[in-house]
Amino acid sequence: MTPDKKVKILATLGPAIKGIDDIRQLVEAGVNLFRLNFSHGEHADHAQRYQWVREVERQLNYPIGILMDLQGPKLRVGRFAEGKVNLDRGQAFRLDLDATPGDARRVNLPHPEIIEALEPGMNLLLDDGRLRLRVTASHADAVETEVVAGGELSDRKGVNVPEAVLQLSPLTAKDRRDLAFGLDLGVDWVALSFVQRPEDIVEARALIQGRAYLMAKIEKPSAVQHLEEIARLCDAIMVARGDLGVEVPAENVPRIQKDIIRTCRQLGRPVVVATQMLESMRFSPAPTRAEVTDVANAVAEGTDAVMLSAETASGDYPLETVQMMSKIIRQVENGPDFQSQLDVSRPQAEATASDAISCAIRRISSILPVQVLVNYTESGSSSLRASRERPKAPILSLTPNLETARRLTLAWGIYSVVNERLHKVEEVTSTALEIAQAQGMAQRGDTVVITAGVPFGQPGSTNSLRIETLG
Repeated sequence: MTPDKKVKILATLGPAIKGIDDIRQLVEAGVNLFRLNFSHGEHADHAQRYQWVREVERQLNYPIGILMDLQGPKLRVGRFAEGKVNLDRGQAFRLDLDATPGDARRVNLPHPEIIEALEPGMNLLLDDGRLRLRVTASHADAVETEVVAGGELSDRKGVNVPEAVLQLSPLTAKDRRDLAFGLDLGVDWVALSFVQRPEDIVEARALIQGRAYLMAKIEKPSAVQHLEEIARLCDAIMVARGDLGVEVPAENVPRIQKDIIRTCRQLGRPVVVATQMLESMRFSPAPTRAEVTDVANAVAEGTDAVMLSAETASGDYPLETVQMMSKIIRQVENGPDFQSQLDVSRPQAEATASDAISCAIRRISSILPVQVLVNYTESGSSSLRASRERPKAPILSLTPNLETARRLTLAWGIYSVVNERLHKVEEVTSTALEIAQAQGMAQRGDTVVITAGVPFGQPGSTNSLRIETLG
């Protein structure tokens, strides 16, 4: 498949996707990898969708990544005797460990970790931030609060605690069961929810044991504070704007998104911008102008991928949504100032041969009419360093490892082909030119840049660069 965009699309699978034909249509419309959301659905549902994707991958002979998204802890209030209550601004309201159904004066909060972490002056957000409580007193088994922003509160509504770090693992018993299932299934990526601190990444890695790549979802203020440490420990980052937009002031989210993208690019970690990107297309064949601008801004800021959630999982127009997102991406990428903006914001190179070569190919592709950059890689690390530079030409990544090819479906500008492992330096140029032409990424007379590492099979050894003309 000839690439026509550099920013990737991550689409969530759900009941709106009925089978292999639907998956194939989405891939042909621009989806590069799929998300299995373990907050919903049964294991059998996810297994079926996984097999559909792998069958389409086989049909198209084209690597497709699969990400499993763990639910993480869900913090909720208990139940009310009448099913719901109305809280008025200024009234007192108690949250405690008593499981008795609540009323307008109190309700059960079955999370001792929250009660332990709260201190007077801190805020509690209920029902996605629609209600706000301020803690006035804390006890061993309860907190007293004052209602700052009131409204209706019903059974099992969510609780957010933006100002406290909870002594709570991001991996619940359910998550651990789901993770074991997903790893046995063969997912390529694991997205970790409820990340608060670097130690959460260490815990998840110990469970994954190298069987998949790890993506940290940034949705807590404490994760934003520890962003660089978290990003260094994981393989990719997701800007999870849903919960993040509840726990921080909404006006701060765009700046945080820019900061996360900039940090990830500097560290060479792929970054995904997610949540409500084309939300109105769940029920409409056309997006709002604000949504189009939102996607366009993420692309212009240099994100590796943009994500669709309910739009493709349960919406009425999944194919049209992907087609629209692809159009927006192409429109931005073909703009007259797109490349120059990426060049201005390029990250600082490290003092390594791989980074020196990656910087060189970015400059070469801006000076010469380079059609494609071909990179040989075992682990994918050299292709990711090249992607980090955001070169003008697309990157054709040749690897003997299917797992590497699937991992790279997330990264900006990289399109992978699985080929046999090379053993002779003489094979590099001829094989690269042959595959580039077969993939429709170059034709006779085109300029091709080829990078590789010698000795072959040694990760991080990229040390050669050739400029060739396809004869």
